[in-house]
Amino acid sequence: MSQIALITGASSGIGLATARKFAECGINLVLCGRRKEKLEELKKELKEKVEVTLLSFDVSNRKEVFTAIESLTEECKQNINILVNNAGNAHGLDTFQDASLDDFDSMINSNIKGILNVTKALLPYLIKNKSGHIVNLSSIAGKETYPKGSVYCATKHAVESISKGMRMDLLPLGIKVTNIAPGAVETEFSLVRFKGDKNKADAVYTGFEPLVADDIADAIYYAISRPDHVQIADMTILPRAQASGTVFNKK
Repeated sequence: MSQIALITGASSGIGLATARKFAECGINLVLCGRRKEKLEELKKELKEKVEVTLLSFDVSNRKEVFTAIESLTEECKQNINILVNNAGNAHGLDTFQDASLDDFDSMINSNIKGILNVTKALLPYLIKNKSGHIVNLSSIAGKETYPKGSVYCATKHAVESISKGMRMDLLPLGIKVTNIAPGAVETEFSLVRFKGDKNKADAVYTGFEPLVADDIADAIYYAISRPDHVQIADMTILPRAQASGTVFNKK
């Protein structure tokens, strides 16, 4: 069989773009997300190119994650070798004192627990197959901290540490680990962060040309398509108009 990749958060944004990129390159897919109808639409689009399996679960729910992954066919589990931990979100952009504890929980559950749950559920098969590549989606927020983003930044700092620790622990098993840290990417990200306020979301990208999901998908494919002896450990990707988490050249 050809390669099989499991992608979380595949119903939109970077996950969706990565699924399309992988399909173009002949990689069979296990697409995961909570929005079943979006996944079904994507399967219809891609099934002529590659084999597509759909799993619907909340990455923060450990039982759902393990049950879903265990439901994969034995053939799939024996050949799966790529995991893209893409699911995650930002909720709110408030000072720490004004921020919601519910928003804190949502970010910790999706951005940290999600990676832990999905990786732990899939890892036994990667180990058994004696090959694998794990790609974790971090952020420029995982490399620095900015005002009104303390907990979101903390969750992405955690992703950076988890990726480094995984890389060391999994080294003897031949499993590669890549950390991808995008800057400003125009997806549903800001719309979710501002709880559906489109004006606020659009304002984030006003005055400069941001990255798009396809830019990150290209980077992910680059990382997983290197020769066997090459491991891309960490990649930070910014639009030309961005120099840090908060420094932009806006027109």
